[in-house]
Amino acid sequence: MERNIKLVLAYEGTNYYGWQRQAGLITVQQVLEESIGKVTQEIIHVIGSGRTDTGVHAKGQVANFKTKSAIEGRNLLSGINSIVPRDIVVKEALDIDEVFHARLHAKSKVYLYRICNQRIRSVFERNYSWLVAAPLDIAKMEAAALFFKGMHDFTSFCAAHNDAPDHVRTVIDISVRRAEDGFIEIEVEADGFLRYMVRNIVGTLVDVGAGKYLPADIVKIMEAKDRRRAGVKAPAHGLFLEEVKY
Repeated sequence: MERNIKLVLAYEGTNYYGWQRQAGLITVQQVLEESIGKVTQEIIHVIGSGRTDTGVHAKGQVANFKTKSAIEGRNLLSGINSIVPRDIVVKEALDIDEVFHARLHAKSKVYLYRICNQRIRSVFERNYSWLVAAPLDIAKMEAAALFFKGMHDFTSFCAAHNDAPDHVRTVIDISVRRAEDGFIEIEVEADGFLRYMVRNIVGTLVDVGAGKYLPADIVKIMEAKDRRRAGVKAPAHGLFLEEVKY
């Protein structure tokens, strides 16, 4: 009898060329499939909720795979975690309905971006935040963020070359805040994301905070449907996939 297993996992993306398998490169999907295969003694294909790029981290990535193994979920969990590298951990392994599909059934995703807004770099956060030395006006960034909420064409905020059939997405919520550790955190929830969409939004909000754009300029940039009109692309290492909602 074939089972469908849902996984919730976290990983540090520093040492990986993103989530998706790529010939000749080490990716999270490849490492996970090979590790599960050693436990179940099968060839495993893992379906992720979506791709994360090189250097992007995840706290709550969701995936699923099919198996004929009779190993219980808790033993699968411990078995996989005994094999994967220390920068990957499976937090949950649960039997789920056979029709569940981690990508197709996702209703929304939440991403978090961390900015180290100080002159001196942080030794311990160098792989987990973007160092921006220039002072940033958070109030202006908050005002600009509001223009991203709702359904919009995000052509100006995605990769210039991508295979998405359309660029319309709905941002359910977006916030800009200063965390207790002094870092600036930008959190975005949407029904789907285009490649580099979050990083381009963050880069543009940073430009607003630095005074390059006014908050209301977001509307003009969005209407232009031109990637060149938006701000810089924020580095990958400050980005975390926080949660996938179903």
